[in-house]
Amino acid sequence: MTPITTFKGRRAAVFGLGSSGLSSARALIAGGAEVLVWDDSEKGREAALRENIPVGDLKDADWTIFDALILAPGVPLTHPQPHWTVTLARQHNIPVIGDVELFSRERKALAPDAPFVAITGTNGKSTTTALTAHILKHAGRDVQVGGNLGTPILALAPPRAGRVHVVEMSSYQIDLTPSLNPTVGVMLNVTPDHLDRHGTMENYAFIKSRVPGRAAFPVIGIDDDYGREMARNLAATGKGVIRISTRDMPAQGYLAGETHIYRVVGADAEEVADLAGIGSLRGLHNAQNAMAAVAACTALGLDDEDIRQGLRSFPGLAHRMEQVGRKGRVLFVNDSKATNADSAAKALGSFDNIYWIAGGKPKEGGITALAEFFPRIRKAYLIGEAARDFAQTLAGKVPSEIVETLDRAVPQAAEEAAQAASDAVVLLSPACASFDQFRNFEIRGDRFRELVKGLPGLVS
Repeated sequence: MTPITTFKGRRAAVFGLGSSGLSSARALIAGGAEVLVWDDSEKGREAALRENIPVGDLKDADWTIFDALILAPGVPLTHPQPHWTVTLARQHNIPVIGDVELFSRERKALAPDAPFVAITGTNGKSTTTALTAHILKHAGRDVQVGGNLGTPILALAPPRAGRVHVVEMSSYQIDLTPSLNPTVGVMLNVTPDHLDRHGTMENYAFIKSRVPGRAAFPVIGIDDDYGREMARNLAATGKGVIRISTRDMPAQGYLAGETHIYRVVGADAEEVADLAGIGSLRGLHNAQNAMAAVAACTALGLDDEDIRQGLRSFPGLAHRMEQVGRKGRVLFVNDSKATNADSAAKALGSFDNIYWIAGGKPKEGGITALAEFFPRIRKAYLIGEAARDFAQTLAGKVPSEIVETLDRAVPQAAEEAAQAASDAVVLLSPACASFDQFRNFEIRGDRFRELVKGLPGLVS
């Protein structure tokens, strides 16, 4: 835990009692603050009461006593409209912040030079975060890893000299962190997502731009228009920008192909790493993730050989192109974290002879953007709310069947893939959120893994 000593003797309201909200309350109390917490869900309130954390309806509270509202990242700050707690806080001129902001203030007070890597992007940030932390740990660094990846930032050990915090940041978290100042700030890419929470693509991209914009070492993916504009704008201020690309050689930064990463200085390109044979980093999208991790670790002083060893030993990330096992010539891959079409495209582009399990709670645009990958798909097994819309998109292009649930999809896909004339892949890459049938993508991926592990003859 990171006790928030910078709030000692002050009062904070905390709304949203999931993992980040509860960890914020614990950290504030441990640092000597007074808190009052609330959640619209009885389950959240009960969790706080079990820990003797003061619970009270913030609608009835005296807001004049609070020094800050700590808002869970899943609670609307601006769109589609501010949450009622945000409205009350603003009426009383109370700052609305999140758990990463509390960490940033504590770091500034305790160890302002402690390395802090913040990683964002629409897709790839979890793998990049896990990989960056793995490389640093493999090289012997004292590393804490979490944030949007899983462990709340305030549940990690506190900042101190030499300890590296590697933190995945969602756009929601960035929006609640006004004093963000990472050592390395990585922005991988920007594609449409979370527009219900940010209003426009321009606002969404602007929020993402704060991560590299406030970093000592900004690392920016320039394979989309928003990233290129971020890099141009930041460079115009005189800041040195580390550009990363899978398409064009940057003047200063890194270039990646399917299996190689190059460091670029002017007209010179030097190979840094060969990813061939590293199953956990298969595909061009993972080459981009690895390139970003290489850039971050280099900025923190690691040498190339330490970085190469870390890349080779990376086990991969659960629910992201996770190889669950094989049965004969069929490979089973859990890509449950692919909650939108752009993310699913990375997996579809990495395999051939795909027996694809897709569907769930649909995102804007559906799967029309995945048409270039349709020739790789032998059959699609469609689940959840999106099944009928997906079936219409695939009609006449890919054989598909509406099977409704994962429990039906896995055994059927396994049986039909086993009849293929060559190596095949049963791929769960839903291109949808999970919330129609599962509480989150992790539970969906866990269920897929459980079903696959139950198949007779599976080799892990």
